[in-house]
Amino acid sequence: MNTNIYLVRHAHSTYTPDERKRPLSQKGFITAGRVTELLQDENINVVVSSPYLRAIQTVEGTAEYIEQEVILEEGFKERKLAGKPVDDFDDAIMKVWQDYNFAWPGGESNYHAQQRGVVAIKHVLEQYKGRNIAVGTHGNIMAIIMNYFDKQYDFHFWKALSMPDIYKLTFNEKALVKVKRVWRD
Repeated sequence: MNTNIYLVRHAHSTYTPDERKRPLSQKGFITAGRVTELLQDENINVVVSSPYLRAIQTVEGTAEYIEQEVILEEGFKERKLAGKPVDDFDDAIMKVWQDYNFAWPGGESNYHAQQRGVVAIKHVLEQYKGRNIAVGTHGNIMAIIMNYFDKQYDFHFWKALSMPDIYKLTFNEKALVKVKRVWRD
């Protein structure tokens, strides 16, 4: 029996320094509506999300459509790059992708973030076996999770993700058997 997890990278957001409360932008709300439309055809049974507002707002239309609540899961929150703003984001993010064990002061290494995300994925696979689950999440943690199962999902994959983006991961038990991009611009 297969379980399908639809990893949904959040739509465009309006920048605020408060990661948890950063909302979608006007453009983000429009594309979040498209996410809801696309997922209507996927027979979603459960909606889980990062506790960050922009991720919740991206998948809440799907939860409303199936008349369910969004279940919050800390493991799907975005990776913390550093404890304070970095001087050069591109250089800082490249460094953590090049060395999975490296962490900037106050931040998470790819290894640590990946372990957190994979624990959340495995929990969802156990809890909702045989179902279709939409997961609202973020680009970096999404790519890091996918990288655990298949190394082709790397830094370049992350850089190419759109906002929003949707990847359907099909699992047989806890083994990834297929990945399909669902998002269409």
